[in-house]
Amino acid sequence: MPKFAANLSMMFTELPFLERFAAAADAGFKAVEFLFPYDYPADLLAQQLRRHGLQQVLFNTAPGDAAAGEWGLAALPGREAEARADIDRALEYALALGCPSVHVMAGVVPAGADPAAYRTAFIGNLRYAADAFAPHGINVMIEALSPQVKPNYLFSSQHQAAALQAEVDRPNLFIQFDFFHAQLVDGNISGLLQALAGRYGHIQIAGVPDRHEPDDGELNYPWLFAQLDRLGYDGWIGCEYQPRAATDAGLAWVRPYL
Repeated sequence: MPKFAANLSMMFTELPFLERFAAAADAGFKAVEFLFPYDYPADLLAQQLRRHGLQQVLFNTAPGDAAAGEWGLAALPGREAEARADIDRALEYALALGCPSVHVMAGVVPAGADPAAYRTAFIGNLRYAADAFAPHGINVMIEALSPQVKPNYLFSSQHQAAALQAEVDRPNLFIQFDFFHAQLVDGNISGLLQALAGRYGHIQIAGVPDRHEPDDGELNYPWLFAQLDRLGYDGWIGCEYQPRAATDAGLAWVRPYL
C-alpha cells in the first residue's frame, strides 16, 4: 500500500505556508514534504508537525540565489565552502524536524562551462553530505530534473542519477525518483522501477505533461503504484504537483489510499 506525503510548496497554496500543515492533516495525510524550510525557525516547523501529527519526510538544501538562476550550489566549482555550509544547515533542520531524507541540490551549469568540473564538485560534496548525515541515520537524495523545468541542471536522466550514485559510493545516498521528470526525459517508468529497484529512496509524482493531479495525463498511476508494491518499495511518495483548482477539490484520487 503506497504512502503519500503532501508537498506543501505546491499543494494548499491557497493558504499561508504555516496553515498548510493543518490542511494536509485535515485532508488525511500523515506526512509532508516541501522545498525549503529556511524561512522559518526549525522549532516553529517542528511545532506544526507535532500539533498536527505529521511526519516530515523530505526537504532540499538551499537553492542559492534563485533570482539569479541558481538552483543549488553543491555542483558549483569554487563554491564548496558555501555548499557545505548549506549541507550543515540542512542537517540541523533535519535533526530538529526528525526528517529522514534531504535532497542535496546540484545546480545549473552555465553555458560554455565544463560539465565535468561541475560533476566532480558535486561528487565531492555528496560524499561530504553522506558522511555527515550517516551517523544520524539520515539519507541523501539526488534528483534528475528535466530540462523543460530546469534548463541546464547538472543532470536530467535517471541513468545519470544512477551513475552518480554508483560513483559517490555511499550506502545512504539514494535516487529521488520523480516520475514527472523521468517521463519527460527517459520514459519507460515501469522499466526504470524494475532496473533501479533498491536504489531509489523517495518518489515524487505528478500528472504528465501538465504537472497537475496524477489522475490526469499519460501515466497510469494506479498501475505504477501496484508495481511499487510488487517491488517491495516501502518509502514515501511525495505529491509534488500543481492542483488544477483548489487542492481539496482534486484529492479524490488519493483518498482511497489515505
